[in-house]
Order: sequence, then structure tokens, then C-alpha cells
Amino acid sequence: MDGLCIFEHFLPLCGTFADVLPIVAILIGFQVLVLRRAIPNLRKIVTGFVLVLVGLAFFIQGLETALFPLGKLMAAQLTTPEFLGIADGGAIRAHWQAYLWVYLFAFAIGFATTIAEPALIAVAIKANEVSAGAIGVWGLRIAVAIGVAVGIALGAYRIISGTPLHLYIIAGYVVVLIQTGFAPRSIVALAYDSGGVTTSTVTVPLVAALGLGLSSSIPGRNPLLDGFGLIAFASLFPIMSVMAYAQLSEAYARLSRRRKATHEEN
Repeated sequence: MDGLCIFEHFLPLCGTFADVLPIVAILIGFQVLVLRRAIPNLRKIVTGFVLVLVGLAFFIQGLETALFPLGKLMAAQLTTPEFLGIADGGAIRAHWQAYLWVYLFAFAIGFATTIAEPALIAVAIKANEVSAGAIGVWGLRIAVAIGVAVGIALGAYRIISGTPLHLYIIAGYVVVLIQTGFAPRSIVALAYDSGGVTTSTVTVPLVAALGLGLSSSIPGRNPLLDGFGLIAFASLFPIMSVMAYAQLSEAYARLSRRRKATHEEN
């Protein structure tokens, strides 16, 4: 029995090793069989691989042990009839306005997780370097975080109200296409990439847990049909917010130049 318990503790590490092994096999195979060159710094690469393996195993175990249960617990607590002040739990579907704290929690968790997202930090730093400081690191991070926060809050409303997902996605991409025609060309590609980097290691676990928790707690909702889709909102709305940030910055710069020119004429 003790041996079985010890084996269970190593299951996440074994699963992670099985997931990472194909990537390592492809990299080594191309290096040795296609490029026909020796692997440089083999000791460092092996050490790095072991660290990645252990880190991913701990991360996955942490998701299953803490983040997923915490997200579901928060969603369940915020949707109880007692907390919402609704006496009839069966009629809770008719009171989507009562879920104000759910929307605020979704907004806050979307903003906070995006600010802490390592992938977004890396992209913001590179964008700042390439643009010679024209794109601010914090400006881009906050713009993306606001987009994710609004998207997740709206996604929470979709789950609560039971409205179809495709209507939001179609309308959102129509807005994105219109914005693309008016936004500065230098920001369009970065805006589209910003939607992807937000859905990474920090944001996805909590957002997925929130969606599944909401759909499991609200009567009439199906976790499989309604619980997923929040990540799509988290990917779509940052594109809008980043292009809007660039458009507002361009408009402000244009207004400043006009004021300066008017001041010089006077």
C-alpha cells in the first residue's frame, strides 16, 4: 500500500515526461539526423530539460490541487441564492442582474491574472525594445489586461444569461475587422498577438475553473456546453483593447501637435 502511494505521487512527473518527450525527440532528431551536428552544451540542455520537467509536474499538480478547486469554489459561493439574496433558488435564472459580484470577480480575476502573465510581460518588453520606447511596457500590459477583464466579465454574463456563444464571437470579430482598418498599421500585428499571449499558464487555469464553476452552480446550465468559451473571450477582447489603446494614443498625439502648432502661431 505504501509503495502504491509513493507511485501515485510520481504520476504527475511520469505524465509530464510522456508529454514533453515527443518535443525533445523532434529537437534532437532534427539536430542529429537533419543538421548532422553535435548537440552543443549537452550538460546545460539536460539540466534545463530536467528543470522544465519537474517544474511542469509541480505546476500541473498545483492546478489540480489548488487553482481549479479554488475557482470552482469561488463560483459556487458567489452564485448561492443566500448570497444573491434570492429566496427562490429555482427562479434564479430570471435574475441575471443579481450576479453583480460574479461580474466584478470575473473582471478582477481577468485583470489580475493578465498583469501577472509571464508571456505578456515578455512580449511587452520586446515590443518596447523594437519600437524604441514608443510602445510602453505598462501601457501595453494594462491595455491587454483591461481587454481580458472585460471579455471574461462578458463571458460570465453569457454563461449566466444562457445566450449563444457564437453571437458574441461573430460580433467581436466584426468589431476587430473594423478596428483593423482604422488602427495604426504598426500596432495591428501586435494587437492580434496580444490576444494569444494572454491565454497562457496563469490566466487559463483560473478562467477555465471559473467557467466550469459557474456552469455547474447555476440551474439549467451544462458544464460541457456553457462552461467553456471564456478563454475565447480572453483571446478576442485584448485585440480590441490594444488597437483602441493605439488609436487613443495616436489621437492624443495628434491633438497635442495641433495645440503646440496653435500656441506657436499665437
